[in-house]
Amino acid sequence: MPTYQYECQACGHEFEELQGMTDAKLKKCPKCHKNKLARLIGGGSGMIFKGSGFYETDYKKKSSSSDKKESPKPAVKASTGPAAGSCGGGCACHP
Repeated sequence: MPTYQYECQACGHEFEELQGMTDAKLKKCPKCHKNKLARLIGGGSGMIFKGSGFYETDYKKKSSSSDKKESPKPAVKASTGPAAGSCGGGCACHP
């Protein structure tokens, strides 16, 4: 059930009321007892998750044998240091 926010146009009293969506709007202020209540338009509340938790794997598509196989990774060349002249020479990498 949603929570609606009300404000009295006569006395300025504001309050929230838990009501069903098909329930009639309140009209009488509980503080000054005048029929000057207005239901305010609110942004609503965010989603509320109840339970032990939600995990990425709960909704992940299961892989099957018909799925595409991973392509092999390219070979990594062994590096012996920066290319000659890239550091200007005369350094520890170019004795």
